[in-house]
Amino acid sequence: MLAIRQATPADLGQITEIYNDAIQKTTATFDTELKTLEEQEKWFANHDASHPVLIAEQDGLIVAWTSLSQWSDRCAYCDTAEISLYVKEEYRGKGIGKELMKAIIQEGKTAGLHTIIARIAGSNKISADLCKSFGFQYIGTMREVGKKFDQLLDVHLMQLIY
Repeated sequence: MLAIRQATPADLGQITEIYNDAIQKTTATFDTELKTLEEQEKWFANHDASHPVLIAEQDGLIVAWTSLSQWSDRCAYCDTAEISLYVKEEYRGKGIGKELMKAIIQEGKTAGLHTIIARIAGSNKISADLCKSFGFQYIGTMREVGKKFDQLLDVHLMQLIY
């Protein structure tokens, strides 16, 4: 059975493992160097009630995580967050991402956020379709702004306004 809950510092090892796998194998993140637990602890410390981190747990194993992160440190952006969502490879395609997306959108609404931004690599149709299914609208493309796996990559911007 799938359980979704707030992440704790004790979860960071498994969160980091999932993220590092995405760094090595996908364009879902434009990070190219593996993260250490210490780096992830700093990342986690930048999250609060308005910028939660949620995990999906199945049989005691963290199989996915999602977060809302500060879009910018400029005060005018305080009601805007950026979404991240990563599912462990062998658990993809089982509806876990949908459950996490539903939960994190509700968390953002409860926190009083006004908008959520998603940055999606041009080749990541699955993420774009997931966002669309929750009401995110396409707002533009940044052309060839990232380079990973020896490819120049576009980034599509999508936005959900509450």
